[in-house]
This record gives sequence, structure tokens and C-alpha cells, in this order.
Amino acid sequence: MEEILRMEHISKQFGDFYANRDITFGVRKGEVHTLLGENGAGKSTLMNVLVGLYQPTAGRILINGKPVRIESPAQAVRLGIGMVHQHFMLIEAMTVLQNIILGDTRDKGLFIQHEERKQEIVALSQKYGLDVDPDAKITDISVGAQQRVEILKALFRGAEILVLDEPTAVLTDIEVEKLYAIIDRLKGEGKSIVFISHKMREVLHVSDRITILRAGKAVCTLDADKTDGRELASLMIGRELSESNYKKIESEQEPVIELVDVDYNKSSKHNGLNGITLKVRRGEIVGVAGVDGNGQSQLAQIVTGVICAESGEVVLKGRKVSHVTAADFIAQNVSHIPEDRNRMGLIGDMTVEENLLLKSTQKCEFCEAGGWRLKKKAMKAYTDEMRDKYDIRCRSGEQEIRSLSGGNQQKVILARELEAQPDLLVAVHPTRGLDIGATRYVRDAMVAARDKGCAVLLISADFDEVLQLSDRIVVMFEGRIMGEYPGENPPVQAISYAMTGK
Repeated sequence: MEEILRMEHISKQFGDFYANRDITFGVRKGEVHTLLGENGAGKSTLMNVLVGLYQPTAGRILINGKPVRIESPAQAVRLGIGMVHQHFMLIEAMTVLQNIILGDTRDKGLFIQHEERKQEIVALSQKYGLDVDPDAKITDISVGAQQRVEILKALFRGAEILVLDEPTAVLTDIEVEKLYAIIDRLKGEGKSIVFISHKMREVLHVSDRITILRAGKAVCTLDADKTDGRELASLMIGRELSESNYKKIESEQEPVIELVDVDYNKSSKHNGLNGITLKVRRGEIVGVAGVDGNGQSQLAQIVTGVICAESGEVVLKGRKVSHVTAADFIAQNVSHIPEDRNRMGLIGDMTVEENLLLKSTQKCEFCEAGGWRLKKKAMKAYTDEMRDKYDIRCRSGEQEIRSLSGGNQQKVILARELEAQPDLLVAVHPTRGLDIGATRYVRDAMVAARDKGCAVLLISADFDEVLQLSDRIVVMFEGRIMGEYPGENPPVQAISYAMTGK
């Protein structure tokens, strides 16, 4: 089959660190070629080289057999390469149409032919099954629709090679199925797709070929129909991955957090709580199952002090709390793994060290008496200890946190929150977007915290994760708790029905 793209012996070096080392990777016309690897394996770096965000330290790129030098994203677009980033590059205040035509140069006059461009976009969306309203504002459409806008934008600009970076990380199951259908149409039209992922099930479903990266190197390339999830997982992490089987516990200890008939914005089915009664005891994991957007975010915000209940009681460690702040909950030893690590869990411009110590700068081991100066040597020593203990892969503690992979960012949050030895850990989608190795690490850490007596409230849209980790399971639908179920031998069908409101 004709090879439309070839990256030969690509290396990308940052100082002494190799993010990519001597990688050769090719994509054929009309195929889905997946880049599979752990967070930090070099997948995004390699694609950033392809789209001109980085220049390779060594190696060359060929398009249709001809060597090219891609010095900018604009040049990549001209060469027929489009990339849909995991975090969408859309201007929320603009409409779909405005976002797609932004920067387009086909109108040579003073005015943009909006109606003509709109008709082109509608025709393109119908051709590929990309259902979007060109007049809708980005703020008013779903995450799945925003992703379709990004794909449309790339196609509108003439992309023949489309890079999809973790495209299902923020999608619901229904939206994932729609994405699969779109990919099938794109393949049928001869488009080539580079699919970046670490989810075995979807990789095997969508791929023609799979290239595994590990520690910045290409391990091998396999035909998707000649491999399985176990082989891929072992190749990703460099060792055989054993099955995890967490022991379930029935805790009789006292509740750390208790909600009694709690309401918040109860008239909203998807952004409110209606009569929530719930206990989380020491030494147990209570899992909250449900389709994302049924009040789970508001529940997490109530039990971490981000928002206050409008009615009902919140009892923390035996004391009623009301009109308190997140700082008050932190003072009561509540730790939080937030659902959006970039917006709520980390400060991107700060270093790894600074993010690790965000909640600890007033502690005597890191601060001089009176709080007038930080102890830099102690901070560095602690950061190095956390890097080793939590396997945080970075060049140094002085590296900006935004430059780390998602898995390593999550490990920074995990280290900061668990080292506080919390009485309550609220973990919201703790493994979303993580590879299989980082996922196992985070899950093991939560179970270890439970075994030390921590109460864990796990909120996850990953049904398998809830089933695997929870000692008790509650189901939320439209702001209500539909039922409570045992974690040991859970009634999967009953839980599934409850998730639909039945």
C-alpha cells in the first residue's frame, strides 16, 4: 500500500534528555496507524515534530516520498497535515463557523464570503458525518461537538493526514461510537489517520497497524489483527502485566464524611444535587457510578468545600459544617484529586517542585520561623524524594509542570495529596487520560491509602474502575442516588439499569 508519510530516524533532544530517539514511523494512505505508549513515552513529542511545533534534533520527514522540512504548523497545514490536540484549540466566544475559517486565506478581497464558506463547511460535515451547527457558539456545544469542529477545521484546510491525540479522553461512550463512525468514513475517503492512545480496547477496535513507543524509542510495529491487549500492555511497559484483583472490605469504622438530604441547585438534572444522603467510612472506598454529568461534579465540590450545600447537613469527622471554604476542608485533612488536573489541580507556569509543595509552604520543614523565607534545600530534597517514590518522570524539579505528560502530572497531584496522610481522599476521574501503567499506579495508591485507614470517595465515569476498586457502590442519576450496592460480587446489570434512571 502507498506510504503517504514517513518519519526516518527522528530524534528530539531537550538538553541531555531524549524525548524521541531514532524513531522510524510510516503511515499508509487510507489507514489508521496508532501510536501506543505510556504517558511520557514520546508520542506527543513525535507528533509535535510532525506538525512543526518542534524541530527534530536528527532525522528527516518525507511526504509522498519527498523530503520536507516542516518549520511551522502553518507549513504542516500547507503539506496536508492536521492535528486535533487533546485539549482543543478553539476560541469559545466565537461560533463554529468563525473558528473553522479563522486564518483561512482563500478569500483574497477585503471581506470574507461567510455564506459561501458556511455552505462549504455544511457540505463537508455531511460528507464525513460531522454533525455541527455552524452558527452555534463553542461555549454552547458539547465536548464531542467541539472535537468534530476541530476535525472539520483540519479537513477544511485540506488535511490528508489527520493526527488525533487522545481523541476519546473526554468523550462519553455514545460520542466515542460516533467518532469511530467518522474515522471509518475518513478512511473510506482515503484519509490517513495517526491515532494516539493508550486504551487497549479502542486501539484494537480502530487500528490497522500499531507502533509501540517506550521511553522515547519505537519498540515495534504490529498489525492490529495479529495481536491482543495483553501483548500490547507488556510491550508498552516492558514487562508482563499481571492481573489486578483488589480485596474488598466491609468497614465498620466511623464515617469521615456524611451527607444527609443535601440539595444544591436541585432544579438542574445535570448540575445539581437532590436529597443526597451518603456516608464514607474510614478504611473503605465508596465508588460513585453514573454517566458523567449527573451531579457528580457538584458532589465532589460539596465534600471538598468548593461549594456549600443549599440545604441538608454535611458532617465532617463528627462535626456539622456549613459555609466553609476549601481551605477549611484542607485544614481538616481532606485531599482532592480534581476532575480537571490542569484547571483545578496544578498551576501550569509553576515548577514540579512548586506544585508538589503548594499546600506545604507553611510547614516548619520548608519555611523559616515567621514565614519570611523558604528552605530551598529542604524543598529540593523533598521533591527528589517524591520523584523517586511516585515515579514522576521529569528532567528536574525545576521543570514547568505544563511540560510533563498527563500521567506524570497526575502523579504530582497524587504525591501532594497522599503525602498529607488524609482522613478523606476525594478522587474524581483519577485515571482519565492515563496509560495502563500510570492507571495501575494510581489505583494501587488509592487502595494503599484505604488500607491505612483513609476514607476514599471515588467518582469515575469508568464503570470498570468503579467495579474494580469500590467496597461499596452508589449510583447517581440526574442529581439523585438511585441505589447502593456491595463492591463484592456487585450486581452489574442492576447497577447498569440504575445508571439509566430505571
